Amino acid sequence: MTRQCGDCQLCCKLVPVRELQKLAGQRCKHQAHHVGCRVYSTGTMPSSCRLWNCAWLVDESTADLRRPDRSHYVIDTVPDFVTLDPNDGAPQTNVAVLQVWCDPGYPDAHRDPALRAMLDRLGVAALVRYDSKCAFFLAPPSMANDGQWHEVKSQTSGGPEHTAKEVIEVLEQGNA
Repeated sequence: MTRQCGDCQLCCKLVPVRELQKLAGQRCKHQAHHVGCRVYSTGTMPSSCRLWNCAWLVDESTADLRRPDRSHYVIDTVPDFVTLDPNDGAPQTNVAVLQVWCDPGYPDAHRDPALRAMLDRLGVAALVRYDSKCAFFLAPPSMANDGQWHEVKSQTSGGPEHTAKEVIEVLEQGNA
């Protein structure tokens, strides 16, 4: 799969960058309109930017999706997890999720039929994020007993981010 960013710079707006104290949903100070990142591939490029990648560029499962600046969401290649609490006395369960960063100006971008078809085909849930604290859990029909889409708003707001070690442990547990 050979794709290029082109004029797309949506990740520079939607994805947080700790080293720059840039919050999700804010444009990066290094982003230049129609130019891209002014510090790309330089010694001053933050390591989190160097390590981050867009699923649309590198993941075959996104072949049917439009470029992020046209779909108004970016799919992170780094998985995360959510802890589901059934509130019925059953134990909590950790579920691996794809992180889908939606442009807050397009809050329904996650309803893209191609995105939903991909999630359902892969049998994977998503954490649809609008910024560092506003997000919800999206479960496809292939994961639900009733065969319906489920959007679950969190009962908490903005807990601490998971460490890489925590994410790896959840993925290795097989609950994902």
